[in-house]
Amino acid sequence: MSAPAIELKNITKTFGSITANKNVCLTVNNGEILSLLGENGSGKTTLMNMISGIYFPDAGQIFIDGREAVIRSPKDAFDYKIGMIHQHFKLVDIFTAAENVVLGLDEKGKYNIKEVEKKVAEISSKYGFEINPSKKIYEMSVSEKQTVEIIKVLYRGANILILDEPTAVLTPQETQKLFAVLRKMKEDGKAIVIITHKLHEVLDISDRVSVLRKGEYIGTLITAETNEEELTEMMVGKKISLDIDRSEPVNCEDRITVENISFENSDGVKILNNISFTAKSGEILGVAGIAGSGQKELLEAIAGLQRFDSGRIIYNDPKSGNAVNLKGKTPYQIRELGVRLSFVPEDRLGMGLVGNMDITDNMMLRSYRKGKSAFLKRSAPRELAENIVRDLEVATPGISTPVRRLSGGNVQKVLVGREISLSPTVLMTAYPVRGLDINSSYLIYNLVNTQKEKGVAVIFVGEDLDVLIDLCDRIMVLSSGAVTGFVDARTATKEEIGKLMTKNSRGGAVDE
Repeated sequence: MSAPAIELKNITKTFGSITANKNVCLTVNNGEILSLLGENGSGKTTLMNMISGIYFPDAGQIFIDGREAVIRSPKDAFDYKIGMIHQHFKLVDIFTAAENVVLGLDEKGKYNIKEVEKKVAEISSKYGFEINPSKKIYEMSVSEKQTVEIIKVLYRGANILILDEPTAVLTPQETQKLFAVLRKMKEDGKAIVIITHKLHEVLDISDRVSVLRKGEYIGTLITAETNEEELTEMMVGKKISLDIDRSEPVNCEDRITVENISFENSDGVKILNNISFTAKSGEILGVAGIAGSGQKELLEAIAGLQRFDSGRIIYNDPKSGNAVNLKGKTPYQIRELGVRLSFVPEDRLGMGLVGNMDITDNMMLRSYRKGKSAFLKRSAPRELAENIVRDLEVATPGISTPVRRLSGGNVQKVLVGREISLSPTVLMTAYPVRGLDINSSYLIYNLVNTQKEKGVAVIFVGEDLDVLIDLCDRIMVLSSGAVTGFVDARTATKEEIGKLMTKNSRGGAVDE
């Protein structure tokens, strides 16, 4: 029997007082696809970064094809025929695919770009890629850019490929194309490691799955002999219900009506293009789309954080019965009407939380204007902070801990918990579970569903189509800043939504 393509023995890596990996032992065989599964912060990417030469282990050994390897840099990794495709691409936009493929290669003489394009075309044909070698990166879709990254490591002779969250920004159709390519690579004898957190994809593509929890190796299972429940328990350390308790909408009334809103950025590029839809009370309206399709700007426009050039946004106030045009109103005025924005961007501290303030003080940010003196009462915010920490299982030494000292996922819990606690009539939440573990994610889903049952109109922007289908009542799909369709979440398929995500539209779609 041949030696494993990769064998890790007791790999340990620390960053100051934080142990990212502890005594991890792992094998990857030639001609197999291994999924590396674990919650955010479990050490998956750190472990693979040591194989690819970005980090160097503090202890332990790495063996490649049975021989001990010392990998101190990405160049060393390439010498061992290891290539890693990172979640954030490392490409030069103004160069072509072929130019990016050979960028940084140390070869004598001038490059013959025609020969490079020919070899890129041969690699593409062999594995089933669809790419134009002479196309500029800035003209490409996300999946095309990912293809260039994969071809780049294959061009350098990689036999071991590591892909970090490769489907995070792909449509279902693009994901299946990628999986077909990976299966051909496996047949060609390549060893492939996929870092992921999507259980259904693990079961679809991998031969074996290895699980990390809090930096430690938990075990490896044959994929065909396991299921989502067993893998979840391995990741979390306890049984978790993976069911979203979606209720039927009742007493639905129009709460927010968006009519033909559009705006351009400073370069004259349309960011939102003639968007119209209605969000109803007692209903969750999902918003799907490839990253950068206008989701963020749409929610910010409703919340008063983004000016728009044309159109209007009507809020039907359940207290007064009046229809209020939100255009021109300040974010504070809109919040006072009951419209809440719980937006979780990559910079979580940039949308409503102050990093140097503790959890209690951050609870006060929404109510300080109501204080009758310079000395505000802290009892109610303190109680709210304690409730959020308890109910959402926020990992913190205490409510007096500055928010900046919390992990990204725990910052997220504080932000979402605060917005939900304010009894909104409209709750807009974007990527609310990004960075959260499975247990916390399902807790958030059920909190959102509880808001719906209380008659709140919920607008939910999400990345995971499976969650959108299971949680929402209707789903609006955006592509390049325009609405390309609406679907019933109870009957829609991921493939149907995926097609709408890549559909070109010259104008807004009509809400049915």
